[in-house]
Amino acid sequence: MFDSLIDFYLKSHPVTLVVLGLLSLYFVFINWIFLYRLLVLHQWREKESASLEGLLMGAQNVSERSYLSHFLKITSRYSKEIFDLAHYAATKDATKGLSFISIVASTGPFIGLFGTVVSILDTFTDIGQASGSMSVIAAGVSDALIATAAGIFVAIFAYTYHQILKRQSFELIGLIRMQADALIAR
Repeated sequence: MFDSLIDFYLKSHPVTLVVLGLLSLYFVFINWIFLYRLLVLHQWREKESASLEGLLMGAQNVSERSYLSHFLKITSRYSKEIFDLAHYAATKDATKGLSFISIVASTGPFIGLFGTVVSILDTFTDIGQASGSMSVIAAGVSDALIATAAGIFVAIFAYTYHQILKRQSFELIGLIRMQADALIAR
C-alpha cells in the first residue's frame, strides 16, 4: 500500500497533487467548523429552550442566559422592532461558518475535476511521446480520476454538514422567535 502511494505521488502531475492537498485542507476545515458550530448551536439551543419553557410556565421575562435578554436590557418596553433586531442578529450569529461550508460543497467537485483534467492531459502527453498501449491509458486515467473522487467525497460531507447546521440554526431562531412572540402577546 505504501509503495503504491509513493508510486502515485511520483507519477501524478504537480497540479493534481496541489488539488488533492487543497481538498484535504477543505476536508479538515469543514470538519472543524461543523463540530465546533454543532457544539455551539446545541448549547445555545439548550439555553433558549429553557428560557422559552420558563416563559410558558409563567416567568415574567426571558432567562438572563437567553439571547433576547441582551436586547431587552436596552429598552424599557417590548416592541416588535427590538425583537426583529434580535432575530436578525441571532440569525447572523447562528449561521456563521455556513457560507464557507456551502462554498466547499459547490466548488469541491470542480476543483477535483480540474485535477483530473490536468492529469489526463499529462497522461495523453506521455502516450504521445512513447508508444502506449491501452493499459498505459487506463492506468493514467485511473490515477487521474482520484482527484474527482476526492472532490466529490469532500463535497458530500460539506453539503451534509451544511444541511445539518442550517436545520439547527433554523430551530434555534424558531426558539428565539417564540420567546419574542410570547412576550409581545402578554
